[in-house]
Formats: sequence, C-alpha cells, structure tokens
Amino acid sequence: MLKKTVIINGIKRMVVVDPEATLAQLLRKQMCLTGTKVGCGKGECGTCSVIMDGKVVRSCIVKMKRVPDEAEIITIEGVGTEENLHPLQLAWMVHGGAQCGFCTPGFIVSAKALLDQNVNPTREDVRNWFQKNRNLCRCTGYKPLVDAVMDAARLMRGEVTKEDLWFQLKEGASMLGSSMVRPSAMAKVTGTWDFGADLGLKLPENTLHIKLVQATVSHANILSIDTSEAEKMPGVFKVIIHKDVPGTNRINGLAFPQNKGDGKERPILNDKKVFQFGDAIAMVLADTPHQAEEAAKKVKVELEVLPAYMSAPAAMAEDAIEIHPGTPNVYFETQMVKGEDTKPLMESLPYVIEDDFYVGRQPHLVLEPDVGFAYMDEEGKLIVHSKSIAMHFHHLMTAEGIGIDPDKYVIVQNPTGATFGYKFSPTNEALLGVAALVTKRPVFLEFNMYQQITYTGKRSPFFIHLRFGADKDGKLVAMESDWSVDHGPYCEFGDLVTMRGTQFIGAGYHIPNIRGEGRTVCTNHAWGSAFRAYGSPQSLFSSETLMDMLAEKVGMDPLEFRYLNVYREGSTTPTGCAPDVIAFPQAIDTIRPLYKEAKERAKAKNEKGGNVRYGVGVSLNMYGCGLDGPDSSECWVELTPEGVTVGNSWEDHGQGADMGTLTYAYETLRPLGLKAEQIKLIMNDMEFTPNSGPSGGSRQNVVTGNAIVVGCRNLLAALKKDDGTYRTYDEMVAEGLPLKYEGKWTSPNAPDCNVATGQGDPFSTYMYGVLLAEVTVDTTTGKTTVEKLTLVSDCGTIINKLVLEGQLYGGLVQGIGLALSEDFEDLEKHTTLTGCGFPQIKDAPDNMVLIHQETPRPHGPYGAAGAGEMPLSAPHAAIGNAIYNACGVRITKLPAYPEKVLAGLKELNQ
Repeated sequence: MLKKTVIINGIKRMVVVDPEATLAQLLRKQMCLTGTKVGCGKGECGTCSVIMDGKVVRSCIVKMKRVPDEAEIITIEGVGTEENLHPLQLAWMVHGGAQCGFCTPGFIVSAKALLDQNVNPTREDVRNWFQKNRNLCRCTGYKPLVDAVMDAARLMRGEVTKEDLWFQLKEGASMLGSSMVRPSAMAKVTGTWDFGADLGLKLPENTLHIKLVQATVSHANILSIDTSEAEKMPGVFKVIIHKDVPGTNRINGLAFPQNKGDGKERPILNDKKVFQFGDAIAMVLADTPHQAEEAAKKVKVELEVLPAYMSAPAAMAEDAIEIHPGTPNVYFETQMVKGEDTKPLMESLPYVIEDDFYVGRQPHLVLEPDVGFAYMDEEGKLIVHSKSIAMHFHHLMTAEGIGIDPDKYVIVQNPTGATFGYKFSPTNEALLGVAALVTKRPVFLEFNMYQQITYTGKRSPFFIHLRFGADKDGKLVAMESDWSVDHGPYCEFGDLVTMRGTQFIGAGYHIPNIRGEGRTVCTNHAWGSAFRAYGSPQSLFSSETLMDMLAEKVGMDPLEFRYLNVYREGSTTPTGCAPDVIAFPQAIDTIRPLYKEAKERAKAKNEKGGNVRYGVGVSLNMYGCGLDGPDSSECWVELTPEGVTVGNSWEDHGQGADMGTLTYAYETLRPLGLKAEQIKLIMNDMEFTPNSGPSGGSRQNVVTGNAIVVGCRNLLAALKKDDGTYRTYDEMVAEGLPLKYEGKWTSPNAPDCNVATGQGDPFSTYMYGVLLAEVTVDTTTGKTTVEKLTLVSDCGTIINKLVLEGQLYGGLVQGIGLALSEDFEDLEKHTTLTGCGFPQIKDAPDNMVLIHQETPRPHGPYGAAGAGEMPLSAPHAAIGNAIYNACGVRITKLPAYPEKVLAGLKELNQ
C-alpha cells in the first residue's frame, strides 16, 4: 500500500491506497466523489477527466503510484455547486449540453482547463482541445458543447450576464417551443446525478458482486460446467449456473404468431448450447468485484465447438445446421403486396434500375456500460434496478424465467447514461433477478466496456436487393424488394424489425405498385436489438441511394427527382395508407436554394483541381411514432398541497423525458396558474408508476404526451366549479373529492401491417426531414470528411427547442458514424470504442444547420410528433450520395471506409 498526500478540490487529504489503483478508483471509491464517471476504463472516452496540476488527465488510466505527492486535483465537485455554478455549468444547461449527462462532468472539467489558460478561444480551439483530450459524446453531436464553451467564455470575459443567457419563463406564458432547461440538468452538470455505478458504491455492506463466466466462442454444445474450484476461492458466496435458476431459465421474446419458433430460445444462463460470443454461462457472486473476477477464471466449461454462422447468407446456406434445433434458421417471413403485379410493369417501363445494399451491425457505443443491482425488500418483493427503457416489457419477458410471481417483482430505471435502444431488450435484468432471488442478498453487476460492446445487442444488418421502375416522365411506378435480416441468435423483436422493411423501403414516395419479400435469419453473430430508427436506416439507405441512381438514369437532378415523387395529397405509403400530413414538398422548397448554393460551391472548388474533391448529396429522412397499430400509454396526475405531481413510466435514456413530462403537464394545467417548480415528477419505478410503454419507436412524446394531457384535463375537470373557477386542494379535501386522476390514450390508427401483404396503418404520426450533406473526399487516401449538414426538420409542434435540437444534432452525427466508420463485425478488432469507429468531435462538422418546419400533427399532443429517430434514418444515404457526387464512387455497402472509396476510384480509373 501507499500513503500519499493529495489536494482534492482545494482540501489537503492523506490517503492510503494501492499503488496499482487508478486515480478514478481513489476518487470514486475512497473519496466518494462519484461525479467523476468511468466509461471505457482505457482512456478512450474522457468521461473520467479531472485536472491534475493544471493539466487534464484521464483518471481511469492514471495509476496512484504515478500521482505526485501533494498533487492538486480538481473534479467536477470542485468546479462549481448548485449554489455557485461555474459559467461552464450554466452554459451547459442553457445549450442542452447535458442529455444523458454521463460525459458531462468530464467535458466540463476538460473545458475548465482550457478556459483557465485561454479565456478567448475560437470554436476551432475548443474542438481541437476536446479532440486532443479525447472527450467523447454520443448524444449531442458535439455542436451544443462547443456553443456552451463559447458562451461560458463570454460570461467569464464579462461580455454577457447569466440573465442574458438563462431562459426565464414569463408568468403565465406558454412553455411550448421554449428553451426551458430540463429539470435534471442541474444535477448532471454538478456531478450529483447518480448513475447505476454510482448507486452501486452506495449499496449496503452485504452486497454481493457478480462477475460472469462468458462464452469465448460463437457456437458450441455445452458438455459440462465445473464450479468446484471457483467455489473455494476467497470471498466467494455462490456460483450460479442454469440448474440453480428457480424459473424456466428462458427470456420470453414476445414472438409474433407467425414466428416459426416459440420465442423462448434465449436462456438466462446457457444450459445446452452457446449461441453467440459472450453468452452468460455462470454467475460468480463474491464479497468484492476482484474476488468474483478471479473466481470466474476458475470455472471450467467443456464445449463441443460447432460451425458458427456469422451472417444471414451463411445461416441460410443449404448445409447450415439449425442453430436452435427444431426451429429453421429462417424463422419469420413477410411479403409486400400493393397494387398491380410488378413483373410485367418492370418489363414495360423505360427506366428501371436495381442494386444490392448492405447496412451492417452498428454498435450503440454508449459511454455508460450496462449496470444494475437487485435486492429483496422487506415485503418479499424482488426489486431490480437497471438501465431498462422498457420496464413493463422486461417485467413480462423475465418474470417466468427468473421464477418470481409477477406481483412480487418490480423494475426501476436508474438514471441512465444513454442506450440508443439496446436496452429495449433485457440484458442484465434476469441475471440480477436470479442472483437476488437465489442468494437473498443485495447483488450488483457492472459490465466493463469490452463486455458492453461484445455482449449487448447491435443494429440488425439488412441485405437488400432493390429495384425501381419509373415512367417516361420520371414518376415512380413500381418497386421490387427482397431483404434478409441478420438478427443474431435470439428472436426477440426480430419479426418486428423485419416488418420495418415493409414500412420504410421506398418510404417518402408514392409508389403505386410494390412486390417484396423479407425474412428474419438466426445467426451466431451479435443478437439484434433495437437501435435508434430501428429498421429505417437499413431500409432507407437502399431506397435513398437507388433514388439517386434512378435520377441519373432518368436525367434529372436528384432533389428535383425526389420533389416529383414525394408524398402529396392522394399519395399512399408503402403500406397503403395515407400519410398523416404532407410535409416533404414544403421542406424541399425550403432546402432547394441552399442545395443550389452548395452545388455551386462544390463546382467552384472542384474546378480548381487538386486531390480533394467536393460533393453534395440529399436524402429524405422519416420515421413513425409508435409500436405499430393502436399504441397505448398511461399516467396519473395528483393534486397536492404544494401543486401537482405527475407519475409515468416515460423511461429516459437522455432524450428528455423529464422535460417532456413537465411541459405537457405545465401547458395543460395553465388555467391553475402553477409555476413549473410546483409540478413534481415521479417517473420510472413500477412500484409507483403505471405502464407508459417502452421508450422506443419515438412513441413517448406522442403517446405518453397525449396520456399526460388527458390526465391533466381529467384533473382540471374535477377541479372546475360551476362558476368556471377551480377548487383548491383544501376545498377538494373538504368536499371528499378524489385528488388523483388517470390519463390514458390509445393511438387511433388501424391494426398494424398484415404480415402476408405488408399493408396496414402502423403509425398514427410520423416525423419528416430533408437533409443536405456536403463532403470532401481525399482521392489519395479515400477519406471522406463531412463538412456541413443542413436539415429541414418537421417534427410537428416544437415542445422544447433545446431537447429537439439536441436530438437532431446527435442523430445526425450517429449517421456520420454509420456512414463512414462504425461497425461490429470482427470480434477481435471491433471491441473498443476506437475499434468500433466512434466519431470524435473532429469527425463531426461544426457547421450543422437546423431549419424547423412545424406542421401540426392531427394526433400529436398540441400537434407534436416524436424527434429522436428521424435524424438517424438516412443521413448515411445523403453522405453516400455526396461521395458519389464528389468522386464518382457509389457506395452500396456500409461503412464507406477509405479503402472502399480507394478501391472504387481505382476501378473507375482502369
């Protein structure tokens, strides 16, 4: 051990510490300064940034033996407090810089070190600083963070005041469309927002730590599991394997009736087979994480390795064995049948084009690894805390497998450092539930980044063959599609994502005649889970790329070709229903002059010659708001002596559920004259909050937003007197009237799409956007750089401008990653944030322009749609189209790595 004196946030401390321990471990575990977060544990992400002797260091890789005696260390707790905010913390809130908030303390500390030495930086100075110090963000798209630093610098220079920057809602004014700061922002910028790992450090002393024994092959029969040596290791309480699970040991995948399996093929702890790399075979529970980890190495698993089918084509091969015996590898199929038979039409049309497309296994790359804990409460209930964004789904999917009475089982969502959809599937909930139920002790499970990347679900790859046919005027007449979805080894929601192909291949355009066929394929690669824009990035990449190709064949400009074919009155979607609103023609009219200017800029630059070529591309972006068919949500609203309390299960993975809940409640209850601070939010605890459905499919803003409005209106109706005034709390009590009212809402659209035809009305409300991408391509290296993105966004009535724009910026930059760098194909290479192609700040343009078009939605609360998924539905297509415009290389299979572009250039020059 080592004795040191360190000065932490201005206070001299004597510490006794393991010399091999990291500075982050000292701060978090010994000093209880949990504002410093640990994401990757390898110095890649910057969430753990602190200042040591005036320099930014990544505390997760600084060993205590390297920390100088009397080193001066500043953490987020030393930057500012709620009572005395640093200008950076204020500016971060003002610009919506804290979305999930996990990276926020590291960014603010890093930015403080910059402003301490340069109080008048340029935007490029700020971007260079964050790039150098490896501060990563997955939520914001970086631009709001640079905006925040620039305004903080202005504050420090005395050029503006806090009052100039801070949005203040005027008494009685509408909150709709405002830049009101979300309720959770203060805790996030001061480091007091406790994420799962922070809460884990504050659990009782008798908490058991779980480490997993995981498969290191992708497909095998399990012959034996020997835990005897592990059970003798120091500190080990128990080693749990499949035979110890009280329940069925199976996750219920909620399979469609047309699924050829039963949907219960996924084990909690693998018993007979390994289906993918990282499968959990055993849980070791010990007094400390280190003891559990060491004991896990002693569990002996004997395997018979089987052929691993790592792609849909491989699993569909004639000689492939069934991954789940008794269930074919192609276990779900759907068709598209709209209008006339397309085969004779295609033969008669003057313009026909087709190609093959591939969008791969995009990793979510959250900075907070999966984490959770569980315990039995005093009433004998099993309480599981996790990052779940689908608590009631997960309850239904795991109770039987765990072996717990559903009435004695509660799931709570912890403050969550982003999920982008992977937590739509249960990951650790069942493991935690089994461990707590078996041991009757509190249990804690925290993944490292390697486990996060290798074990959790990924975007399901689509292999698409697509064919378009147009008449002599360039009007689309027919479409033929064939798609295979690689959904990994577990079927949950695989049928649903395959149906997204029916809904979004060719979406945005009136195509009267369609024939198509899609299928879900079981493979041994990473299990498919929801990812932001679920199914549409794969679908729209094919159709938005082929639209450019067909425009060229017809001899039309790509934007004008789209304008000719987009939805108008009388159009129908690929699923045969009318669009909820007409938004694309207006959006294209808005972007047209900007598009022309961009083309002229690119042309002028290209005429100068050189190795760098400039290009412009466009795409339509759209997504639905809902879970297909009549989607429902619930909330409750209660009058209190202080004001009103609103309860719902609008799970928040950073998108701003707290702000949405507050805005809808405030706006609807305005007749009462309440202030925002009089509205209390109780969210995401099944013991107290009703079933609002999962936070996926961009549904919550519409469905739960409507439920909140209904609940608040029900309360107002109960409060209203005959003279038009409203009862007080005391008057309600005196009259014996109920204080609590439910709000329920169900979308009015017809049942979801018919599996046999793909026809139906899956969503009541959609989001729309038209994107303009400007790129450069270095023809010597093949590297593509996105220089500017301009999005005309139509998400209906804007509920909160900060939240909306944060979602748009973040989605666009994730689209850059999907287009150019992100992948999870190679189990040896794609296992770190860097290896997976995580976009850093210099990979994102600082020049991103958002133009808001507000077309009120007939079924959206106050006319609103969702927001989160539209901006990631097709930016990769616009970037791919811009690459072609720049250098003539057509990318049809993502990512557009430099070597792919170079290969294309070489082929062009042969």
